[in-house]
Amino acid sequence: MKIGLMSAAFPMITLEEIVAWASEQNFGMLEIACWPAGKEKDRKYGGVVHIDVESLNQGMADEINGMMTDHNLEISALGYYPNPLHPDREVRAQAIEHLKKVIAGASLLKVGIVGTLVGRSWNTAITGREWQKDIDYNFEEFKKVWPDLIRYANDHGVKIAIEHCPMLWADTWPGGSNLPYSPALLRRMFEVIPDENFGLNFDPSHFIWQHIDYIRFVYEFKQRIFHVHAKDMDIDRDMLYEDGIVNCGFRWQRPRLPGMGLVDWKKLVTSLYDVNYDYVLSIEHEDSNFEGSEELVKRGFLIAKKELELHI
Repeated sequence: MKIGLMSAAFPMITLEEIVAWASEQNFGMLEIACWPAGKEKDRKYGGVVHIDVESLNQGMADEINGMMTDHNLEISALGYYPNPLHPDREVRAQAIEHLKKVIAGASLLKVGIVGTLVGRSWNTAITGREWQKDIDYNFEEFKKVWPDLIRYANDHGVKIAIEHCPMLWADTWPGGSNLPYSPALLRRMFEVIPDENFGLNFDPSHFIWQHIDYIRFVYEFKQRIFHVHAKDMDIDRDMLYEDGIVNCGFRWQRPRLPGMGLVDWKKLVTSLYDVNYDYVLSIEHEDSNFEGSEELVKRGFLIAKKELELHI
């Protein structure tokens, strides 16, 4: 397994600077952020552009690949995490259009994976029995959008790796803005689209605070794990006491660097090897203790890398 990093934590420096530093520090892979250029940042760690796929052509792709080769690095995936099922149809259309450009860009770069979100429409008035109706409604929307996207990706020789974060925000509580966040929902998603190029960007941290067994998940969904995000999660027990689980972690879940939370990395890496996953652990840096400056972010990545190296 190789250790990589997700570039979205570095909005302050260029791809060339990231490549030079990552090579110097002996990382093996980069997952490169590809949000639309010139747009306002849509959320923390979103809106970062290290490859502008809208202007990418074959010559530029060859230059990027040459730079990566010269620095003994590979691109593990291109990353763009919008909401392709957004209730605002204009926002939805823009997300789908750009996701297709990221897929086409991955094809130009000969990158086999694009990491993204399924998305979700939401209704803040959901109560009681309406909850299941909303799930069913979203699966109908999923059927309208995602089969075509997966076929488009397949035509370009690209796999789609869906992250299973609920994407909870105050205005999307309780369902979040990403439909498949649990094993039951993911199972249903793969029943709708069984295509072999449709799978997961597995992130154990999202299961920690949902009290879902992330090791069992690896064994059940082994054939669907295309890419792995190395992010840890801690729970602030005092804040959990104050808010309870109905708050769903707005104040008590704390993203951490690997080794600083509740994920058992030795057990997780062992389970990944057990199911023949031998690709990348891509460090997704969202730890607030190590952000705010380029040097802090770099320090965080190196702390995470040191932890992961103990287990691979």
